Amino acid sequence: MTHSLRAAVVGAALLAAPLAAEPVFSPVRIKADVTFLADDLLEGRETGTRGHELAAKYVAAQFTVAGLLPGAKDGSWFQRVTFQERRLDGPAAVTISGAAGKQRWLNTTEVIVAPADSDAATDLDAGVVFVGYGLDVPAKGFDDYAGLDVRGKIVAVLSGIPMGPPDEALAHLATEKAKMAAAHGAIGIVNVASREYRKRRPWDKLLAYANVPKMTWVATDGTPHVDAPGIRASVSLGDAAAAVLFAGALKSFDAVRDEAAPVGAHPKGFALATRVRIEAHTAFRTLTSPEVVAMLPGSDPKLRHEYVVLMGHVDHLGIRPEMKGDNIFNGALDNAAGVAVMLEVARAFAADPVKPRRSLMFVANTGEEKGLLGAEAFANDPSVPIGDIAAVVDLDEPLLLYDFTDINAFGDLHSTMGPVVARAAARIGVKLSPDPQPEETVFVRSDHYTFVKRGVPAILLSTGYANGGTAAWADYEARHYHQPSDDLAQKIDWAAGAKYARVNYLIARDLGNAAERPRWYAGDYFGETFAPAAPKVPRSR
Repeated sequence: MTHSLRAAVVGAALLAAPLAAEPVFSPVRIKADVTFLADDLLEGRETGTRGHELAAKYVAAQFTVAGLLPGAKDGSWFQRVTFQERRLDGPAAVTISGAAGKQRWLNTTEVIVAPADSDAATDLDAGVVFVGYGLDVPAKGFDDYAGLDVRGKIVAVLSGIPMGPPDEALAHLATEKAKMAAAHGAIGIVNVASREYRKRRPWDKLLAYANVPKMTWVATDGTPHVDAPGIRASVSLGDAAAAVLFAGALKSFDAVRDEAAPVGAHPKGFALATRVRIEAHTAFRTLTSPEVVAMLPGSDPKLRHEYVVLMGHVDHLGIRPEMKGDNIFNGALDNAAGVAVMLEVARAFAADPVKPRRSLMFVANTGEEKGLLGAEAFANDPSVPIGDIAAVVDLDEPLLLYDFTDINAFGDLHSTMGPVVARAAARIGVKLSPDPQPEETVFVRSDHYTFVKRGVPAILLSTGYANGGTAAWADYEARHYHQPSDDLAQKIDWAAGAKYARVNYLIARDLGNAAERPRWYAGDYFGETFAPAAPKVPRSR
């Protein structure tokens, strides 16, 4: 459905739909929640730390006061997730041998070495095959492994996706590159960057996070989750090291970058004339961290077994001891603000005399900053059957720095959740705008997406770019995103927080009371891929 058509549908619905009484949403309560969650006392709320545990207990206490019920599998507020942390233990290095001689780089110089998924000691030495973008999706026009033998080899892969119109399906497939490489018998991955990718992801920015430990979630049988078990090592190269990697090959690295530059270009793969040796030691430790889960039973005996889930991650980045000055990453807007809004919405529903027909579930996720891991573990082992979850609304990083007059709902064009969001926004005089940065493919990059991969319609809601939003977002992302300055010194508009809570309430109320649960649109890539047997509706509906 186009945005103009959707607006017409929404307008007609508004004329016919009576407006029910709404609760009052308090800027003061939202400020109080953010003030506590973003305080230095919580030490940045990093997954597995005392600060995050304090935050989780605070969220559970607020759910208790509001009158909600515990929603974890064991009947408590906390569904604990076991994580395995992986960190480099001592020096790590990459050596490239070939036409340019033998050159060796230590980690965080011209190379970034990732901790191994399983091996405490890594010493991998193999030939290298360049495989373009590393996509094996013939149905989408990508067959990057055709004619290439990568068995027992390390594959060199261009990071990201080809230049061209934004494509969320392709962005999803890019997250599967390691699985594709392993399926063809590769044993290692070397990531190199096109010029466009390097422009968007500068090497110095990557180096700033190079030594941050990696995590994975552990299944209930005690097995750490590994995306691609056959891949024994993964590294990223700076541009100078990448040039050495391609020395003596059919094409130079510069030539490959030239080939990748035009829109729609897709460099073909070929064997390289070099070998790569990756040396590292990885230390492992196990820790646990809670998902906080609350529930509000629905009022309809036939629909109360279906759930509308509102979630937001309460974890952040903790403390960076190596930083001078302020080194606590308080995460006021990312995402204490999202959790505070969720709490205010939960209070409103708990106080409503008439509850929605469907049950509501509120989840404060952990491990989002570690790779969406808490939500992934919860979706893999939810406290209710995954098929009973009708919809998910993710509240992540609302930018409460201006009086927003529009919102974005990443994923709104994939399912009938789009008109629901537009209708809720219109009721408070706010517009639903198209994705302002489609090239960033935000839809596949937050906690809601793990539910999409299990067939559940889901959206990520965000304050929009109108009425000063463009400048506010640009300044925040340049100076405060994932920085210690994302704290209470910012000029936070608490009234905007109450307004944001109101639109979230209206979305959840509509989803909870609708005669049918949200449906994927017929022909939508995500619906057809992850919920092939589920009923679909025409996109023009």
